[in-house]
Amino acid sequence: MKHEKLKGSWNFRNSFKKANRDTDDSVVPGLTDTYIISVAMLMIILAELLLYSGNYKAGITLHVITLIALSVSSIWIDGTHVARSLQVLTLLPILRLLNMSMPVFSEMTINLYVYIYAPLIVPTYLVIRHQNISKETLGFQFRNMGKYIPLAFVVGFLIAQGEHFTIHAGNLIPDLSIGSLLKLSIIMIFFVGFMEELIFRSLIQTRFSESFGEFRGLLLASLLFGVMHSGYGTIYEIFFTVFAGLVFGYLFQKTNSLPFIALAHGLVNIFLFGIIPLLA
Repeated sequence: MKHEKLKGSWNFRNSFKKANRDTDDSVVPGLTDTYIISVAMLMIILAELLLYSGNYKAGITLHVITLIALSVSSIWIDGTHVARSLQVLTLLPILRLLNMSMPVFSEMTINLYVYIYAPLIVPTYLVIRHQNISKETLGFQFRNMGKYIPLAFVVGFLIAQGEHFTIHAGNLIPDLSIGSLLKLSIIMIFFVGFMEELIFRSLIQTRFSESFGEFRGLLLASLLFGVMHSGYGTIYEIFFTVFAGLVFGYLFQKTNSLPFIALAHGLVNIFLFGIIPLLA
């Protein structure tokens, strides 16, 4: 199936058009396609809520079960839009399991981001290759970056300020020296920002837009983005990152530029975990 490029226009009629599929065409008789994907989403959300409540054993167990179920299901119904959505969702349990099981190789917390997100490149690449997703669909293009870079700084600073009031994050670097800021910038832009935006916007939001329509695809991808930040231990952070996900997702729909969104996301973390707490 030819992969469609997301359009920038905000058309509600087109947004819901793909969501209203005939149940007779469902990949599983008796179940709508959107129901199947919604159940997968709910399993991930429930696992995260278990972790949020402190029930780590149950949360990790459910993530493992979800990963296996998604993998088997996507093989069973391979070649459908449902399978494509389930395949990209497998990346979320993998992300959480990497996060929860990663041993401490360094006393510096900032280095943990590299150990978590670097291994995530492999399954993400395999999903992209299996689905034969084009660079255009992923948003790998640098058009208009001259205009987007200043906007990325504005968006990054504003979101970081709001998030700082929500979680009062501490600094991940000892000072604001060029060396410390450079290290923080490389990790937050090229590992955290790039990988999270590739997964949540280029893959999950794009596939959900195919299955649910652009508007609901944006909402659902942003919901998952917020829930996957439950590790901060505050419900306000979840709500705020849902909002941040909506901002990033909307900008991705309008620009189809992964570098722009990854930069904006990385700048949020640079301000949040470096500049703001050290200047406060």
